[in-house]
Amino acid sequence: MKYSQGEIGRIFVVRLEDGDALPSTLERFAEENGIAGGMCILAGGVRSGGKIVSGPVSGEQMPVNPIFLHLEGVHEIIGVGTIFPDSEGKPKLHMHASMGRKDKSLTGCIRPGIQIWQVGEVILLEIKTSGHRVRDEKSGFELMEP
Repeated sequence: MKYSQGEIGRIFVVRLEDGDALPSTLERFAEENGIAGGMCILAGGVRSGGKIVSGPVSGEQMPVNPIFLHLEGVHEIIGVGTIFPDSEGKPKLHMHASMGRKDKSLTGCIRPGIQIWQVGEVILLEIKTSGHRVRDEKSGFELMEP
């Protein structure tokens, strides 16, 4: 285990609008507002056509070969994630979410291409710490380094 201690900074209440893209809209917001680290909570809807990662094909294979699931139809979404800078200092969102439509739900890590349907409500808590992301060559993940 690795950890660091930080403090809560500013708290942002963000309304995402129809067509806003994830993760890029939140990453751009963090950059424009000088947010180096934070935690995000999301509730709202997402359009058809996005994709999520829902596990690796095999837990033994490195680097990881992800399973991609595609969203068909508008879904409700609830998610939680962290934002920390990557190796170039750019905010990088890592968000896991559960999405539901009718009697089916999907859970996974959001990927570029997810678009908000009508509204997305986000609470973003700024965390003042030295955390950042470092690419792990073995797994292929950008891991948070506290």
